[in-house]
Amino acid sequence: MMLGAQQGGVAPFTAEQVASGGAAYRTNCASCHGADLAGSANAPTLVGGLFIGGWGDKTAAQLVTFLQGSMPPANPGSLGEQTYASIAAFILDANGARNAGLNSLIRAVATGPRPAQPTGVFNNSRAEAAAPPIPRGLVVTGEVQNYTPVTDAMLRNPDPGDWLMIRHDYQAHNYSTLSQINTTNVKDLQLAWEWAMNEGTNQAAPVVHGGVMYLNNPGNIVQALDARTGDLIWENRIGESSTGSSQRGLALYDDKVFITTGQAHIYALDARTGKNVWDTQMGEKSTAGTYSTSSGPLVVQGKLVQGLGGTLCAEYREEKCFISAYDAQTGKLVWKFYTIAKDGDPGGDTWGKLPNLFRAGGDTWITGSYDPELNLTYWGVAQAKPWMRASRQSGNGATAYANSTVALHVDTGKLEWYFNHAPGETLDLDEVFERVLVDSNGQKLVFSAGKAGILWKNDRRTGQYLGHKETVFQNIYDSFDPKTGEPHFRNDIVENQIGQYLQSCPTSEGGHNWHAMSYHPGTNQLIIPLAQSCQEMIAQKVELVEGGGAAAGATRKFYESPGSNGNIGKLAAYDVQTLKEMWKVEQRAPFMTAVLSTAGGIAFVGDMDRVFRAVDVKTGKTLWETRLGTSVQGFPLTFSIGGRQYIAVTTGLGGGSPRIVPSVLAEDVKYPAYGNALHVFALPERR
Repeated sequence: MMLGAQQGGVAPFTAEQVASGGAAYRTNCASCHGADLAGSANAPTLVGGLFIGGWGDKTAAQLVTFLQGSMPPANPGSLGEQTYASIAAFILDANGARNAGLNSLIRAVATGPRPAQPTGVFNNSRAEAAAPPIPRGLVVTGEVQNYTPVTDAMLRNPDPGDWLMIRHDYQAHNYSTLSQINTTNVKDLQLAWEWAMNEGTNQAAPVVHGGVMYLNNPGNIVQALDARTGDLIWENRIGESSTGSSQRGLALYDDKVFITTGQAHIYALDARTGKNVWDTQMGEKSTAGTYSTSSGPLVVQGKLVQGLGGTLCAEYREEKCFISAYDAQTGKLVWKFYTIAKDGDPGGDTWGKLPNLFRAGGDTWITGSYDPELNLTYWGVAQAKPWMRASRQSGNGATAYANSTVALHVDTGKLEWYFNHAPGETLDLDEVFERVLVDSNGQKLVFSAGKAGILWKNDRRTGQYLGHKETVFQNIYDSFDPKTGEPHFRNDIVENQIGQYLQSCPTSEGGHNWHAMSYHPGTNQLIIPLAQSCQEMIAQKVELVEGGGAAAGATRKFYESPGSNGNIGKLAAYDVQTLKEMWKVEQRAPFMTAVLSTAGGIAFVGDMDRVFRAVDVKTGKTLWETRLGTSVQGFPLTFSIGGRQYIAVTTGLGGGSPRIVPSVLAEDVKYPAYGNALHVFALPERR
């Protein structure tokens, strides 16, 4: 008997399921989440306010699906459908669902910052009286004084004191010309202020304009803060509360701030007051599933260019996943580009014998970049779905435009070119991450790196392959075509069948993942956070039926990468011209932030072991470090106000493979299961 949605206040499970689930939980889950479900350093709580804050607006069936797709970390999906249903019943029962009903439970616990942790199981009266719901909408009012509208010219050439978009600029350099903090004085860096953030998955990428920081929290909470002092100016809790999905970044344009939600909405707020201006739903809603987003838009010439993901991208249906553009003033759709090639499209013949209906995947969950001169925007496209060839039945087809860089005309969304980095990819090693645009020696280049850990160098006018570098140990490709760059999978990968394990390095952790690289022009280097691990993977059968499909369709086991000495984390610098590795730093804990580099000769990066550090861009030598409250996760940034430079970074929890794999391979790296916060540093003020 599977769990279903709550009906009429009656629990969607039986006492027998609760008992069975408790036994299965103690065997498979308690070592990480605790016998009392209270969580540990490496696993979140499954009881009380924080859990309900993330799951109170979901159905029991969604909880079962999540557990089946992600647990246990070493081998998701391995426990069997009935066992996952029983574990979900046990968790829901521990949260009082059998006594109070889910509806009462949802009303009982708010989803605001730092909700109280109840000490026992709810009963009906306690559930109703525990706490009133925290309101949504504009809950703190105020006004940004002397706000200057953000123009196209500002976005093309940002003020050095501002940080106007995720990764700083259209080229995704993650680099600042500020140099007050440099190699000689960074040792004196100290905390200027900090701000507690809502709990939940946190991979924040704040922006700063005119001394005001705009910050998105888990739970769809948007705040404007005085970036000098940390004082709150306004707060808007947009849409539905959802602490389980992170939104990497928000955007500024004209007099508005733009934020996406995990429910595939784009909200436009008045940047001065936080008031709602408009709200657009991306894609049609469906009872079968949802679209979602996890990264914010790219603002180009008055348009918001936005990626997409979610269960509908993995479903066998006629409409495919897409990149889309919206008018920044009205929210109206301008164009769509579908990221799965159909018959008649360029690349439409790369899906073997699969009809259009059964072609799926192609999420675009990382914000793209833009070349104003060419008027092209560059996006990475994620893998085909299901993950493995044997499951999706695509044969040896390249499955365009999955795992490709696509270059699109900003005005129309028309495809200029695409380059497939992993034709027919079959191991959840997608190539969706940032595209870094560099001009060097008269060449207009685009760089990218995906989970396979290959650093790709292409001509951004044409997509022509110009070179590649293997940044971590990999054994999935046995050769590369020297002219086209096309990689060739090992024969056993090509010939793999349902039920046969495949060994591969790296894993879905990466290689490289969403933690963005930085281009440092002074040394002409790309500084890249990387991860080293391996996996075994087994394909599962997925039926070709309309409305079917699977985001995964496989189970996995993880193990250490050969020659890594147990070091999962790697930070390395690569010369733009030669792709030579100039230096590297390896450590036990994985790096969990993007890299920020500056004209002061420093690169900043944070890791799962709570360390935020500054390294010399020429050598990788640590020049300064500090230990924060929990794992350091997100997108560091720098800005200046009144002649004083600041460095900001978030601590954060939650996420997929970049956290799941280390939780298996590096159990000795421990950190609190709470503690999302923003930390801002500066040099001591002169007296």
